[in-house]
Parts: sequence; structure tokens; C-alpha cells
Amino acid sequence: MNRPERKRSAGTALSGVMAAGSLAVLWLACVAPSGRIGLTAAAGLFPVAVTLYAGRAAGYLCWAAAALLGLVLLPDKGVALLFLAFLGLYPVVKGRIETIGHMAVEWGLKLSWFNLTLTLFWFILQELFLPETPGWLAENTLLVYLGGSLIFIVYDIGLSRLITLLRARLFRAGGH
Repeated sequence: MNRPERKRSAGTALSGVMAAGSLAVLWLACVAPSGRIGLTAAAGLFPVAVTLYAGRAAGYLCWAAAALLGLVLLPDKGVALLFLAFLGLYPVVKGRIETIGHMAVEWGLKLSWFNLTLTLFWFILQELFLPETPGWLAENTLLVYLGGSLIFIVYDIGLSRLITLLRARLFRAGGH
């Protein structure tokens, strides 16, 4: 086996192992009495690590494997859908968006991504996440989008810092 084939095989194997780790954290999100969104976000760090170590294609493979297995195996399909549509995919896509080089365009794309996902969950999949939406919240959709966008900005900044930390640790450990 030559060097490029070995590297590709290692990336595929790493994707599988990290997808299993991601799936384990997603399972915890299903059974934990609280912290469902936080644990689902933590599961999104596995595809990030694969992306940093083995490349974007391997990161997408990790995300796809964990998301599809989650849809089949997890008892809470809401957690699986949240990972599939946003918290598992966004960390990998974020790296691609941030290669554009124009901060305003990058933030515009990131916020658009978030708001499209929020629209999907708010109007189509709401029964899975908020089956009994409080009346004041249902009447203030604008508040949901503004508050959600602010929380997303904090999440994105925190995710950037975690990625920077992970990249520094991987390079120091002799990684990619």
C-alpha cells in the first residue's frame, strides 16, 4: 500500500472511530435529564477533530456516519436531527466558510446558515423540540430569532477557540 492510500485508509478509519465517539455522546444527550443541546454540540467536536487531522472529506464522513447511525439507533430522534442539520455539520462547514477571507461575508453566511436551520426547526420540526411552546414565545418569533442569533454568535466564537486549542494540541502532538 503506497503512502496516499495509507493516509486515505487512516482517515477513513479515524472517521469511523470518531463517529462512534460522537454517537456515544449523542446517546448521552438522549438519556441525560438536562444538557441535551450542550451534549449534542459536544458530539460535533468529533468531526472537527477528524477534519483537522485527516481533512474535510474525512470530517464529512465522520459527521454523516454519526448522523445516519443516530437517526437509526438513538431513542430521541430530535437529538439526531439536531446533530444532522446543525450541531454536527456546522463545525465542519465553518472551516470552509472561514476560508473566504472577508469577515462580513463569513458572518453573513454563518448567520444565514443558523437562521435557515432555526427556521427548519421552528416551523417544521417544532413538535420534536418544543411540543408545548409557551404562548409568549410562540407569539414573539422575532425574539426567538434575535435571541437565537446572539446565542449562535457566542457558540461560534467559543467553537473557534476550541478549534484553535485542538489545532495547537494536534500540531504539538505531531498530528497533521
